[in-house]
Amino acid sequence: MIALFISAFVTFFVVIDPPGCAPIFASLTAGAPAQHRRNMAIRSVMVASCILFAFALGGKPFLRSMGVSLEAFKVAGGIMLFLIALEMVFEKRTERRESRVQDVKSSPVEHDDISIFPMGIPMIAGPGSIASAMLLCSRVENWYDRGVVLAAMTAILIITLISLLLAGPLMKLLGTRLEAMITRVLGVILAALATQFVIDGIKASFRI
Repeated sequence: MIALFISAFVTFFVVIDPPGCAPIFASLTAGAPAQHRRNMAIRSVMVASCILFAFALGGKPFLRSMGVSLEAFKVAGGIMLFLIALEMVFEKRTERRESRVQDVKSSPVEHDDISIFPMGIPMIAGPGSIASAMLLCSRVENWYDRGVVLAAMTAILIITLISLLLAGPLMKLLGTRLEAMITRVLGVILAALATQFVIDGIKASFRI
């Protein structure tokens, strides 16, 4: 039981990467009030949890019934993530936020809801974490071992929530200029990660 928990814990930690999600979350919620950041952090993890638990318990039958392969899911997730990366690199979000302020001067600015997309999916509940949840649960033969896998996944989701809640204050200490630089660098990394998702999906589909 302990070996299974440690194996699942390490797998989910590497795939979900809670420390890596924190600066990306801070960049996507830059300029938002603290309460908005907290709400987005909690909602992002809740959305990701629902998705991961759903796929862990019934993902394969669902995708099979829809005629969708995991490889196709990787390609779609990679394309969506690449679009977000482009916005981070070229600061399209900043431009959109400034134009919104000019258009709605008399009312408070509504900040983007990034809890479902891209934080909930595909950042936290991405193709890798969804595949890991389905594969780890499909390997075990009884519900007790499956519960151990789900407990490991829950522990990683809690760690992810803590990292997102602490992301704002940490990034605020860095300053605006350094945060903008980090945002661009993370955007490039996200673009590479998204491209890798697409390449992996295509390779697996055509067995290159």
